[in-house]
Amino acid sequence: MAKQLLRMNVKRLYQPRNPLFWIMVALNLLSAALGWLTHTHEMGVFFGLIIALFALGNAVLGAYLMWRLVNT
Repeated sequence: MAKQLLRMNVKRLYQPRNPLFWIMVALNLLSAALGWLTHTHEMGVFFGLIIALFALGNAVLGAYLMWRLVNT
């Protein structure tokens, strides 16, 4: 039963014709790039916090879009 629910949710998440799917993918890639940037480059505390907040915001928005895709 749990495998069927998981499979159903993943099927509902992958919707390449839905623009929300591609926005979610772009936001998650941007979030990963910003996270990589904060870990590999030396920068001041202020700029590091700004980039980390952007990455966190992108991750939260991407997760929200993922939730909307699964529940539509």
